[in-house]
Amino acid sequence: MNANHRTPVLDIRALTVEFPVYRGAVRALDGVQLQVQAGEIVGVVGESGCGKSVTAMLAMQLLPKGSYRMIGGSISLLGQDMLGACAASLQKLRGSRVAMVFQEPLTALNPTRRIGAQMTQVIRRHQRLDRAAARAHAQQLLADMRVADPADILARYPFELSGGMRQRVLIALAFSGDPALIIADEPTTALDVTVQQQVLTLLRQRARRSHTAVLLITHDMGVISQYTDRSYVMYAGRVIESGDTASVLSQPAHPYTAALLQALPQHGTRKTRLPALAGSVPDLRVPPAGCSFAARCPQVFARCALKPPLSPLSPLSPVQPVPPVPGNPARQVACWLHTAPDRAA
Repeated sequence: MNANHRTPVLDIRALTVEFPVYRGAVRALDGVQLQVQAGEIVGVVGESGCGKSVTAMLAMQLLPKGSYRMIGGSISLLGQDMLGACAASLQKLRGSRVAMVFQEPLTALNPTRRIGAQMTQVIRRHQRLDRAAARAHAQQLLADMRVADPADILARYPFELSGGMRQRVLIALAFSGDPALIIADEPTTALDVTVQQQVLTLLRQRARRSHTAVLLITHDMGVISQYTDRSYVMYAGRVIESGDTASVLSQPAHPYTAALLQALPQHGTRKTRLPALAGSVPDLRVPPAGCSFAARCPQVFARCALKPPLSPLSPLSPVQPVPPVPGNPARQVACWLHTAPDRAA
């Protein structure tokens, strides 16, 4: 079946959110459109402050009520309206049908309780198992994460484990309820490169085996290239480019995506400085009238300063002349360089 005709596990449409601040508001998300299909691994990449984590937290309804203001849009998770869901429905979904892996495992785990006690509590909350069966299941989950001595890890406290081992515990916990979707928010930020690769490989292998969808949030284009099927590039609260990962990385359509790729070390040459993206993300309390990337864009022209490439409720423009990829959603970009003449006027 074509991916465009399946019901997404996660479906975010025209999501626009503000955070109230002194004498104004920060528009953290502006018309975000994002879908994750069953069994696929989708990446969201961009600089700090572009809205990646806010999108994830809203999808799980983990932001404190009253801390933000909904302007428009919708979030559907496994067919359920997350913005209108009651506390009981959210509690039933979280941990069982959808799980989250946070970027700092030491703060996500209770430092005063052993790993075994924490894992068995989570497992018993979502499955009808006695304590012994839950502990056996926890041990198997750790074994699936290539932990050499699961029984020993269950007996330890979080602070006795390395960062990589704690992250394996969190991933094991995420899979404990047999979820349809895992949201991994910068899951390897605090890890060195070798451990990062091990952890992400285990996450991908386990997800493929169980046909679990993954939304992988990162600032690392290298991670996106190795571990995702499709990707969304975010900038200043907007999705500015999306499509299958191979095409996005080999034929970047937005100047921002191209700039991120040019800054990767593998694209540099000896004894020369890597290209750096000048400037910074605009102040979202007073967003620019035109394209939010215009002040930093090497291909900026007059129209870019007048209005954003797309209104928040418009679909992204198809990228041309990138050919469509069978079985994957079309490439899309929010940039005046690729907008059809009749819409660019």
